Amino acid sequence: MIDDKELIHRTLAGEKEAFEMIIQKYQQPLVNYIGRTVGNYEQALEFTQEVFIKTYASLHTYQPHYKFSTWLFKIASNYIIDFWRKKKIDAFSIDQQDQSGNKIYPIQIADKGPSVSKHYELSQLREKVEAALQKIPPALRELFVWRHMNDFSYEEMAEIKGLPVGTIKNRVFQAKEMIRKHMEDF
Repeated sequence: MIDDKELIHRTLAGEKEAFEMIIQKYQQPLVNYIGRTVGNYEQALEFTQEVFIKTYASLHTYQPHYKFSTWLFKIASNYIIDFWRKKKIDAFSIDQQDQSGNKIYPIQIADKGPSVSKHYELSQLREKVEAALQKIPPALRELFVWRHMNDFSYEEMAEIKGLPVGTIKNRVFQAKEMIRKHMEDF
């Protein structure tokens, strides 16, 4: 199989088939990542196409001493951040009045979420996990976040990092153990 740097070189030289090979290699991991982030498969397909268009347009700026998949996923991440920034959220004023001056009260919907005390407990736990996460090596932290917060499969992570699946599993386990030990200290 041809490596990414060779495919990029060929693409920049005008060989369209080389970029098609890049798309074939990274399309499914990008769809998985974007789909899990935005929560909509059709939107993930559309966003993935946009990410590849942006990638193709800025391929000349890629610096070969960086791993291509990291650069590609950074483009995807930035695209999603831009999407969320541009997305408009319906809002209303609680002091809103109709044309005759009567207050308009929005429909009240019962909150089926956790109670205030449960929410507090969860936020405390989240803070402890975040603090423990900051104490482990960045390479292990990244893998833990991908696996347990972004729901990446071991196979996807291995592909991104260029490591065997067994190594990825081992490192995720190491990260969990380190976090567990740090949380015992709290």
